[in-house]
Amino acid sequence: MATLIIYTSRHGTTQKIAALLSQELKNQPADMVDLRKAKLPDLKDYDQVILGGSIHIGQIQRKLKHFCKNHEAELLTKRLGLYLCFMLEDKAKEEFHNAYSESLRVHATALGMFGGEFLFEKMNTLEQMIMRKATHETESVYNIHEEAVDTFISKMNG
Repeated sequence: MATLIIYTSRHGTTQKIAALLSQELKNQPADMVDLRKAKLPDLKDYDQVILGGSIHIGQIQRKLKHFCKNHEAELLTKRLGLYLCFMLEDKAKEEFHNAYSESLRVHATALGMFGGEFLFEKMNTLEQMIMRKATHETESVYNIHEEAVDTFISKMNG
């Protein structure tokens, strides 16, 4: 089964998760595409598609949102996995519902809310100031939910 992992990653966390999924899926190798940087291959060549994004200022990246909207009909014909990286635990479900349409969520084999990271060393000065003020964090933070990633992989391999 050919697998395509489509993601958007601003500071690298969503990309790290995509790479981990690519390694752990039993139908290797999975092709990976960052919508911000690469041209999208033809979805017809894939049986399984995994979509991943992250939340910035309460929203998933625009390119992923547009991709989902423009390709929803074709995505609904694929075995599908959806994941999201985020840092605000209390808003995770709401942000996931806002990121992906109900039809995609219902159709998906696996849904993953994986937590995230604050990577101050990869943020610009304005982002650092906003994050320090909003979160009171002054150093990078790792908060990936590894058990959620493992559950997602099991479902996609099932």
